[in-house]
Amino acid sequence: MSKRRRHEEHEEHPNETWLVPYADLLTLLLALFIVLYAMSSVDAQKFQEMRQAFSIAFNSGLGVLDQSAAFVSVDQMTNATDTLRMSGSKGNARDGGNSTEAARHAEQELHEFERLRDQLSQYIQQNNLTTQLDIQLNHSSLLIVISDNALFASGKADLTPEARQLGVAIGEMLKNFPGYEIMVDGHTDNRPINTREFESNYELSAKRAINFMRVLIEAGNLDPGLVSSTGYGEFRPVADNDTPEGRAKNRRVEVKILRKYTDTEAVQSLNVSGANS
Repeated sequence: MSKRRRHEEHEEHPNETWLVPYADLLTLLLALFIVLYAMSSVDAQKFQEMRQAFSIAFNSGLGVLDQSAAFVSVDQMTNATDTLRMSGSKGNARDGGNSTEAARHAEQELHEFERLRDQLSQYIQQNNLTTQLDIQLNHSSLLIVISDNALFASGKADLTPEARQLGVAIGEMLKNFPGYEIMVDGHTDNRPINTREFESNYELSAKRAINFMRVLIEAGNLDPGLVSSTGYGEFRPVADNDTPEGRAKNRRVEVKILRKYTDTEAVQSLNVSGANS
């Protein structure tokens, strides 16, 4: 009886199977800390380094009980962490420099757009066009809204002499601001049209935009590759078409000069104010 008890005691040993999932948990936690510690703006180089760190963490095939191999893995992961941290610091410095540069260019561009806006406002005041033209400067563009009665006869797309003179004046101002993309958009009210010349408001608005665009290009000697026109018909109203006043607002031509710098954070950090003339 005594021998059997001693034999059973001899066969008993601690159950160490819990060490395997415990080791996996520690590895996952270490990998998580690596990601959190190195988190910053991700570029291709940092992503590759992070991938290598994960590869070390998950594909090493090491057991916790293998002490020598475990220590090597920890050293490798520590080095990977240091590399990621240094890369993150450099990336933040680089991103900060780019943001500052973008903000500087955006501010310089804003001053140019404000100068163009002021020139247009002065022209509008001098020629008593305050009820026919509107200027809006925002974070993305300088928008010139021209009422159709300042440009065309009803149902027509040919520019009046006064409209051509206006187009020439705007084109000559744009000549001093080369390199910007310009969009000319035509709009109508919702009253249908069906003539031999225009089957619908789409054709009417498109032809009006094209005709005004041509005057701008010729007068300002603009790069045709940077100027485009679009006719939207009645489908982008800015007012209610149920009233004569609303329909008059919807019949318009818009000239949009697009800003080059689209870094939203840099541009929105500036104090941009629109001007309605």
